[in-house]
Amino acid sequence: MTPPGWHPDPGYSGNGPAQERWWDGAQWTGHVRASPGAARRRGIRIGVGVTVGAVVLAAIGGGVYLLGEDGGGPGTAASSPSAVPDPPGAPDGGEKDGEKGGEGNGGENGDGQGPGEQLPPTEPGFATDLAAGISLPVPQGWKGTSGAVGAGLTTGEHACPGDTAETCVRGGVFSAPAAAMKLTAGTPEEAAKKDITLNAQESYGGKSYGKISSHEELKSEAVTVAGGKGYVVRWKVVTEKGDDGYVESLVFPSPTSKDMLVVVRSGFDVNKDAPKLSVLDEITRGIKAASGAGGGAGGAV
Repeated sequence: MTPPGWHPDPGYSGNGPAQERWWDGAQWTGHVRASPGAARRRGIRIGVGVTVGAVVLAAIGGGVYLLGEDGGGPGTAASSPSAVPDPPGAPDGGEKDGEKGGEGNGGENGDGQGPGEQLPPTEPGFATDLAAGISLPVPQGWKGTSGAVGAGLTTGEHACPGDTAETCVRGGVFSAPAAAMKLTAGTPEEAAKKDITLNAQESYGGKSYGKISSHEELKSEAVTVAGGKGYVVRWKVVTEKGDDGYVESLVFPSPTSKDMLVVVRSGFDVNKDAPKLSVLDEITRGIKAASGAGGGAGGAV
């Protein structure tokens, strides 16, 4: 369940500065505000769409780029925003639909924390995705980033082959609820098979690596993750520029909400300096219910 707080506005069209909308735990309210630091994006490319700081996913991909330290993105729940009366506990700051104002709460510190917002628990050695109810194990030498919506692991920063002004990574693993990615397939198998094409394109397509000329399916099978029955699809893709890559889409039910599917996208370069695929398997086996969130045990088989 997505916790109450400021989250990327699910109705944001991409025109103008990104904004956030207050989620009261049951529905989107009429309160909106500019995303903290929306005018200060730095465009660091580390895995598709995980933000540093607030860590709200815009679009999740393995191992390509990050929208920026304070980037915004699409919504975190399947429901659409609607005009509703002010609920008890709604924020005093920010704006309502139709009102004109500045950045509202959050200011220039970029912490993205609104009144009443729940921040992810701190657990040594793990990156926590609070909305999905999971924690990802952080391999030695990797960077792990927790967030209210989404979590990420990255390693091996380097200049993108197709655009050296941007930064790519040798390996990236990112999670989010399926609804945050607008992935509506019914079963984990259906969702994973649908997502892998998007993952491949966002991770190794575009100007960073050029087009993908071909792919080979390496894995397509059922898997148990964090106590739930999921599905994983892994491809090796051939790119136009730079290294080829391995991409993987893993989908499984949240250990804290069986009606919610969680998507974990991964991307590893095919390069001597990139992590081995065995590291990706270790990460999958180590995914568990977030500390204090209840739910199933960790591990994958």
